[in-house]
Amino acid sequence: MNSKFKTGDQVLVIDDDLSGVVAFAKAKQITITTTDDIDLTFHEDELILDQRFKVSAVIPKGEPAPKKPKRRIQSRKKAAFIPAVEIDLHIHNLTDRYRGMDNYDMLNLQMDTARDKIEWAHRNNIPRLVFIHGVGEGVLRKELEYLFDRYDYLKYYDADYQKYGKGATEVYLFQNPK
Repeated sequence: MNSKFKTGDQVLVIDDDLSGVVAFAKAKQITITTTDDIDLTFHEDELILDQRFKVSAVIPKGEPAPKKPKRRIQSRKKAAFIPAVEIDLHIHNLTDRYRGMDNYDMLNLQMDTARDKIEWAHRNNIPRLVFIHGVGEGVLRKELEYLFDRYDYLKYYDADYQKYGKGATEVYLFQNPK
């Protein structure tokens, strides 16, 4: 199958501000070399001949080697062995200006921090978080459970009792939810 372009033709890309010289043409796939010396491949219907000036000589580079797919290196570590990121939600660890805050404002700051950390961990593929909330009256713990129930890509449970006592909740984030 012959192409309407040949090596050395000056061409313009129809829907883009690009031009170049045809490096090689194979069937309907045309590879051009731009003025920035970048090779790009287009379908022949996306190109037109540039007849503003004539190219005297072109040294073709030859057909590029087929690209090998990159092998994905997977970690041998299981999520259980990756240490959890600890987030201490005690108000004095979140702000220095908590003295004038009422309980509602403190709880909102704590919940906003928890929500931000969950979304950050999900974006960055962090599998485990531990939210340290303390024992207290249990208001923050109940609000955290309500927040966790809204996410379908995580599960939560009491954190290690020996390390945190009853004042922490561990969250596991599924990286590939179905």
